[in-house]
Amino acid sequence: MAGMVYLVGAGPGDYRLISIKACDYLKKADTVVYDRLADDRILGYARKDAEFIYVGKASSQHTMKQEDINQLLVDKAKEGKVVVRLKGGDPFVFGRGGEEALLLQENNLPFEIVPGITSAISVPAYAGIPVTHRAVATSFAVITGHEDPTKGESNMRWDKLSTGVDTLVFLMGVGNLPHITSKLIENGRAADTPAAVVRWGTKPEQEVLVTTVGKAAADVAQRQLKPPAIFIVGEVVNLREKLAWFDNRPLFGKKILVTRAREQASQLTAALEELGASCIEAPSIRLTDPADGYAAVDAAIEAIASYQWLIFTSTNGVEHFFSRLAGSKLDARSLGGAKIAAIGAATAEKLQAYGIMADVVPLEFRAEGIVEALTGEIKPGMKILIPRAQEAREILPEKLREMGAQVDVAPVYQTIAGEIDEAALSKMLAAGEIDLVTFTSSSTVTNLLQLLGNQAALLQAVKTVCIGPITAKTCIDHKIEPAAIADNYTIEGLVEAIKALLSK
Repeated sequence: MAGMVYLVGAGPGDYRLISIKACDYLKKADTVVYDRLADDRILGYARKDAEFIYVGKASSQHTMKQEDINQLLVDKAKEGKVVVRLKGGDPFVFGRGGEEALLLQENNLPFEIVPGITSAISVPAYAGIPVTHRAVATSFAVITGHEDPTKGESNMRWDKLSTGVDTLVFLMGVGNLPHITSKLIENGRAADTPAAVVRWGTKPEQEVLVTTVGKAAADVAQRQLKPPAIFIVGEVVNLREKLAWFDNRPLFGKKILVTRAREQASQLTAALEELGASCIEAPSIRLTDPADGYAAVDAAIEAIASYQWLIFTSTNGVEHFFSRLAGSKLDARSLGGAKIAAIGAATAEKLQAYGIMADVVPLEFRAEGIVEALTGEIKPGMKILIPRAQEAREILPEKLREMGAQVDVAPVYQTIAGEIDEAALSKMLAAGEIDLVTFTSSSTVTNLLQLLGNQAALLQAVKTVCIGPITAKTCIDHKIEPAAIADNYTIEGLVEAIKALLSK
């Protein structure tokens, strides 16, 4: 039985500009055949067990010839596979999608085209340059910048193109800029026509050079701008002065290291990228089963009716506890006889997702805060359950026991060192390429140091921001002086602390 091939546009670079339909097809693909993508997170929409085949193309460097890519799609479809052919931008805008589709059609294989947002309009938009604008430009053209200037006869109608269209957008044209600009001027486009070169458009690394047609080649050489970049010609470029938005955001151009567990990093990364930062996710910790298994929490769940209080110290503790509760065929109703305390607004919010409203949420989001909030609430002999990380501080159970309570600590997960490219990260830190490192727990500090071979000097030379005083103390213990500590010990509070620090 023949398979199905989806020719999918992945968009210009910002991974959130991919379409819902593209994501749906990635989720069901058996095989993903992909080019060099501006953001590899797009591949994260695909199934973990999918087959990934890289056929990437960079300027003048092809991993696989186009003819071989075409045949590969045919072969995979004949194997009965659901294939997604993933291309940057749009498959039919200099993407050679038509060639791939034609060979599929010749072999009577089904295919579908999923358009992508082309860089021809999105990259100018992210630079604050509309390709059309009333009374300024009523037409635009998209032109390849890859035409070989040494070939005998050009396919370009330079005499028509140069003055017949208001806005010209050259894709992949930085290498040919001297040829392109000279041809435009030779054929009537004024040398002082506004122009712009946009590199890594729609990405946090975006660079915009505003110039003119006559000066563009020299300016690009001076700035040493390399591909990927597009070249825009026309009066609309002047609108950037008022319409620039993407690179005006408070954290634009800042490179921030996010050290949270991979499962949780996306929340912090998304918040920082929304403010313009470029984030490097280096998960220094990984959440896994407790070292001694789940015997303690399972025993506690079996006797859940005997507890007067449950205290949750993190969102992870909530998730892992309720997972074990569901595994015992129980739900929130089984906690009806107990009061619930939560350290932090985020933990309380996570409990609400399971139908639980916390009875106590201290103003201070750490163990000392919950002890103070429970003073007077805890009576001698009361039985308390704390589902938490295996390696958490002991101050909370110790203080509760001093009040006369019977406290059961049930590890529901542990944090261990994550997996990062230690050599690459060390090199970036040593070269000063990272502006800021974020720490969301003490374990992110100790495990990152472990992964970096305990080279504390690498982190002492860069600004660090901590989610709270406990994490900050761990930094200080390793002679890493935090540049800022969040007032509110949440991800939102951490982001606010970063904004305040980097906007100074």
